Amino acid sequence: MVGPAAVSAHCTMSGTKKRSRSIPRTILTWLGLSAGSFVLLSLLLVLPLRWLDPSTSAFMVWHRVDARLEGRQPPALFHEWADWDAIAPDVALAVVAAEDQRFPEHQGFDLVQIRKALARHENGGRLRGASTISQQTAKNLYLWPGRDWVRKALEAWLTVLIEASWPKQRILEVYLNIVQFGPDTYGVGAASWRFFDRPPIALEVPQAALLAAVLPNPDVYDVERPSAKVRARQAWIERQMRQLGGTAYLRGL
Repeated sequence: MVGPAAVSAHCTMSGTKKRSRSIPRTILTWLGLSAGSFVLLSLLLVLPLRWLDPSTSAFMVWHRVDARLEGRQPPALFHEWADWDAIAPDVALAVVAAEDQRFPEHQGFDLVQIRKALARHENGGRLRGASTISQQTAKNLYLWPGRDWVRKALEAWLTVLIEASWPKQRILEVYLNIVQFGPDTYGVGAASWRFFDRPPIALEVPQAALLAAVLPNPDVYDVERPSAKVRARQAWIERQMRQLGGTAYLRGL
């Protein structure tokens, strides 16, 4: 016969085993729900903007937040959306020539430039970024300034979603409308009026190249008072635009 104490011990051990087996299952369920929620939220952030024009960007918001953190009055931002057909094709070409010449071909990441950057670093050079227009769109639109790995991981994930759900032309259109061209000035719509007193459709090759020339650091490089370095970069961009075959290079977008 089995006594009551033995039965009780057996039940206790069975209950403990069941609980121990249920703990990993609970963790897996929680991880699955978290991952699913993250993917769903990402899709809700990215997919609608294939058709809807964003009225602002994370970088514009951070621009104002940073001023408040420094105890300054948040600046008035210059931003005006311009549809693709309202932007001179030379502007799009200049930005591609300056920032990402393989933009029509890659799937969000320029592996050629990444390999070159790593090779320079291995040879003692400074590790420089090889960000594509797609990556910069993801960063400027959704994330924050900085170089931490969390931001880089989110940037990579959002780049994949953007490339998968937006046409190339839409990616470039959004980028041209949110990238910073000067102090408190975001997007080619605002930049064309502020710096050249004309709509973006009326910009000519030298003006388009000058706007693209300041993109590496628009807080330092000045469209209105371009330095010798900016002028040299402007001339290089104009040469690249010609070598790419002019605006016909963008027909495949």
